[in-house]
Amino acid sequence: MLTTVRGFKDILYPQSELFTAIEIAAREIFKIYNYKEIRLPTVEYYELFVKSTGETTDIVEKEMYKFEDQSKRMLALRPEGTPGIVRAYINSNLNLKGENSKFFYIGNMFRAERPQAGRYREFEQIGAEYLGNASPYADAEVIMMLDSFLKKLGIKSYTPEINSIGCTECRKKYRGVLINHLKNIDLCDDCKNRIGRNPLRVLDCKTDRDKLKDIPHIELCTDCRTHYESVKNILTTNNLKFKENYFLVRGLDYYTRTVFEFKTDQLGSQDAVASGGRYDTLVKSMGGPDSPSVGWAAGVERIAMLVEKNDTLIKEKDLFFVVSMDKAYSEYCLKILTELRKNNIRADFSNFSVSIKSQLRSANSNGAKYALIIGDDEYKTNTITLKNLSNGEQKKTNLNEIIQIMH
Repeated sequence: MLTTVRGFKDILYPQSELFTAIEIAAREIFKIYNYKEIRLPTVEYYELFVKSTGETTDIVEKEMYKFEDQSKRMLALRPEGTPGIVRAYINSNLNLKGENSKFFYIGNMFRAERPQAGRYREFEQIGAEYLGNASPYADAEVIMMLDSFLKKLGIKSYTPEINSIGCTECRKKYRGVLINHLKNIDLCDDCKNRIGRNPLRVLDCKTDRDKLKDIPHIELCTDCRTHYESVKNILTTNNLKFKENYFLVRGLDYYTRTVFEFKTDQLGSQDAVASGGRYDTLVKSMGGPDSPSVGWAAGVERIAMLVEKNDTLIKEKDLFFVVSMDKAYSEYCLKILTELRKNNIRADFSNFSVSIKSQLRSANSNGAKYALIIGDDEYKTNTITLKNLSNGEQKKTNLNEIIQIMH
C-alpha cells in the first residue's frame, strides 16, 4: 500500500480546519497592520538561498531539497520565505511604488530535517517582512504584530526573547574574542566546524549550551546599542514583556542587530513558536537598493499544537442536519438546506433514501448539534421537528424561526 513519504503528512479534518482558522487570524492581523500579500513560487533557483540564507547554514548545507531540471538548472524547493520576498521586491521594483513595503506570505516550505513532533519536512509557514525601514519602531512593530497574532488565537503560554547581534563591525570585533574562548572548550563536531567559518553560530548550539555559559557577550557599537535600547524601550512602553537572551543569534547568516524568538515550554524540545530579526544588508547583497529590513516567520504546525493544548480555537457554528423520514420529501428537504445556507447557517444531509436511524447516525458522526426532521406532518404543515442531538429534546418549529434564532 502506498503511504506518504517520511516527514510528509496529510492534514485531515479537523486539523485542516484549525490550520484555516490560524491563516484567517493571521490575515486579519496583517490587514490591521497594512501588510500586503505576496504569493511566492514553490521552486526557486538554488543560488538564491546560497546568497541569502547562507552557504554555511544548516539549511543550505544539510536540509535543502535541491535538484537539476531538464535544462540543467540547479533549483530548490523553498526552505524559507524571506529570500523569495526579497527577490520579488527587487524583481518588481517594489521600492519605487511610493508606499510602505510591508508584505506577508503564507505557504509550504521544505527542509530535509529529522522528523519529530512539531517538525516535518514539509511545513506551513506564515511570515511578515517590513522592507526599507531602519527605524527601531519597525523592529518593535513586527514584534508587537506577532504578539497580537498569537493573542488573537488565545495563546498565552509564550515568552518573547530578544537580543542584538550588532552590525558587521560589531561581529568582526567579537569574532576574535569568541574564537579565543571557544578553542579552549570541548565542543560537539558541528560546533568545531563552525568555529572557523561562523563562530557566532556556536552560541545557537543546544548540545553545548552548558559549556558556553561563561562566554562573554558581544560588545555593541554606539549606533547598535542605541538601536537596541530603543527597541526595548518601545516594547516596554507598549506593555510587551520580554526576556533578554544573549545567546540568541538565530541560524541564518543575513541577520543584523535585533533578533527574537517567541518561546514556549509546552512543546518540548521544539520550543520556538516563531522567530525573526533585522536584516539590513540582505536586499543590497542580492542586487537591490539599500533597504534595511526586519521580519518574522511562524510555523503553523507548532501554533496548531499550542492552540490544541490550550483549547483556544473559536468554536465552529452549530451544524444543522436535515433528516427525511421518506425520500418523497427530498425536494422539500433540499429547499430547507438551501435557505439555511443562504442565511450563512451550517447545514448538511446524507442520503434521504436510507432509514431515519442511518441518517441520524450520519448526523452524529458529522458533529451536528441539531437534526431537522421532516415527516408527513411537517411536510403538510410547512413545519420542522427540531431535535437537539446532545440531550434528545425536540420541538416543532419552522424555518423562519430557526433563521431568526441563529442571527
